[in-house]
Amino acid sequence: MPRTAYQPVPLTEPTAGQPVIVHLRLPPPNAIIRRHRHTWGQVSCPLRGSMRVTAAGTTWVVPTMRAVWIPPDVEHEVVTLGEAALHACYVLPAASPLSLATCSVLEVSPLMRHLMMALTEAASLSERRRHLSAALLIEELRAAPTLWPGLALPTDRRLKALCDALMEQPGSALSLAQWAELTGASERTLARLFRTELRTSFAAWRQQLRLAHAVDLMSRGKPLAHVASETGYANAGAFSTMFRRALGKAPRDFMARRTGE
Repeated sequence: MPRTAYQPVPLTEPTAGQPVIVHLRLPPPNAIIRRHRHTWGQVSCPLRGSMRVTAAGTTWVVPTMRAVWIPPDVEHEVVTLGEAALHACYVLPAASPLSLATCSVLEVSPLMRHLMMALTEAASLSERRRHLSAALLIEELRAAPTLWPGLALPTDRRLKALCDALMEQPGSALSLAQWAELTGASERTLARLFRTELRTSFAAWRQQLRLAHAVDLMSRGKPLAHVASETGYANAGAFSTMFRRALGKAPRDFMARRTGE
């Protein structure tokens, strides 16, 4: 899929006097923020739409009401999936309540979301309100539950070509043998690479990818029949069966718990 390069500005470095800075980002549809790094930590949170974040050999699909934490000096790339609006929350390392070594996906509480919105207008806040809002946001980040660990990514070029293609089309029904023909590696070689590089099988890796995209689509209010079609299942019933087996809950129950309904 064609991607539009996007350079977010401004990049305002947090300081001891202002340890948390939040910007609203409005990238074009299907944008890519190419690999980069910075000396501060970052919490990226979709307000609308979703994004795929890749860092430290792992990728995450991040829908609304989720956020991804990128520690300082970790190279990362962000791709928006369709139209999206994002909060970029920059955190001074000394003030971070989150790991300075490990990326993670966080559940975003309504309070966290509103605090980020308030801090995008920090210039209109009194110094006291800005300080209190930032301190409370740090506490919300500290208390936020950590969600799925993300999908490991390979380094072998043949396996990387397969995984990159599946991330663009998670509903693809191609078998491992068919992928072998496309990538120039034997089916046995690809199966071995999944085991040695990703510590899993082709089927298991693809299912985790499909689950991540399914949660994204459901968070956008897409009907189950559409979600099933987009993730490679014949109908909503087949998708629901897979979802329940993998996560222990029916799709509607899972989303109701996530949204607090």
